[in-house]
Amino acid sequence: MSIPYGPILVVEDVPHILELLEVTLKFKGYPVMTARNGQEALELMEREHPALVITDILMPKMDGYSLVQRLRTNPKTNQVPIIFLSATYVTPEDKAFALRLGAMRFLEKPVDTEDFLLTIAEVLTGGTALLPPPLEEREFFTGYRMRLEHKLRHKLTQINRTERLLENLPAEQKPTFEALLNEARQHRKEIQEEVDQLHQLLSQHIKP
Repeated sequence: MSIPYGPILVVEDVPHILELLEVTLKFKGYPVMTARNGQEALELMEREHPALVITDILMPKMDGYSLVQRLRTNPKTNQVPIIFLSATYVTPEDKAFALRLGAMRFLEKPVDTEDFLLTIAEVLTGGTALLPPPLEEREFFTGYRMRLEHKLRHKLTQINRTERLLENLPAEQKPTFEALLNEARQHRKEIQEEVDQLHQLLSQHIKP
């Protein structure tokens, strides 16, 4: 199988997930290039034009939302089809914002391999889709901030519930919930970093 218009770019910061997606695609004959965050993806795309971008949302340095907004507002990349993958941003509002940015599909993790491959084939063979116009800068930052703040509140609630639960659990049950608590705290840290980055972007790009 060959793709005449370039490789598939997979953008994912979790190494084992990135490897799984890359191996799955290469096994089906797709040429693949990879990046660990949005910034790396932009640098790669300066040298090579992908046929498709598959990107996570929650990533360091530049997340998936910011990456897609940059691609959609650049005339050189605004027609590249995009598929979002996420385990964190999966509410109806998260998905709606992703599609408003111009993504063609939204898949949840863990990835169902059959559905993943079918979606890719459909996007690659579907011709040029009628994409919505890129969001204006202020509209993007407003929607982006709402998604981050909602996710941060959700994680804080999840952490508080788990902490209260751990106080009353028998010792043999604690390790499982301690692992969940550590994972939630890491997600909270990552989302808070995104909120901080957003504030920097707002100060740089949006003037009163």
